[in-house]
Amino acid sequence: MMEWITTPGLTSYDAALATMEARVAGIAAGTAEECIWFLEHPPLYTAGTSARPEDLTDPHRFPVHQARRGGQYTYHGPGQRVVYVMLDVGARGRDVRCFVDALERWVIAALARFNVTGHIRPGRVGVWVERPEKPPAPDGGPAEDKIAAIGIRLRKWVSFHGIAINVEPDLTHFDGIVPCGIRDHGVTSLVDLGLPVTMEDLDLALRETFDQVFGAGMKCALKSA
Repeated sequence: MMEWITTPGLTSYDAALATMEARVAGIAAGTAEECIWFLEHPPLYTAGTSARPEDLTDPHRFPVHQARRGGQYTYHGPGQRVVYVMLDVGARGRDVRCFVDALERWVIAALARFNVTGHIRPGRVGVWVERPEKPPAPDGGPAEDKIAAIGIRLRKWVSFHGIAINVEPDLTHFDGIVPCGIRDHGVTSLVDLGLPVTMEDLDLALRETFDQVFGAGMKCALKSA
């Protein structure tokens, strides 16, 4: 069984972390259902286990939280849909790379509902969109902006943390960090792409596309590639 929760307003990071940890313990013990949690945070930065101090360029702008998830620095704030994913990865094959791949493909499937083509790029976790109207990237390839960040942690093979999808955040709030340690590409949002998508629209798209990625035992594109 799966429980879907949507919390209105802004949820503090510390409160969210405490709720996740309690739920993960219950899932691991077999006393709680798996859970997908939709919420928004007030403006803040989180540092993953690979975060580099030099990538926090404005340490006094917003509170900084040590997330203990994978990844580097990221931003959370109003207008960004945070999706905390508390799933039994042990029951889905115990393959962390496959699980991250599945999360990325889930985001791509949801974005496709709005005619947005998301991309997965080797060495850059998350989901990217091409921006042909912008100058080329330093490597000569097309300009790309990140629309969704992904960072997870596992405890007893149960996941927590998860996904952050930019719907309509203040994109200048990303200026205080080097998002995910990547300097050669920017960030975007659905509204920045010219799409009047609401948080409710995105939530519905995520719910409707979940089973096509996770419903048949989390088939892994990496293994079939």
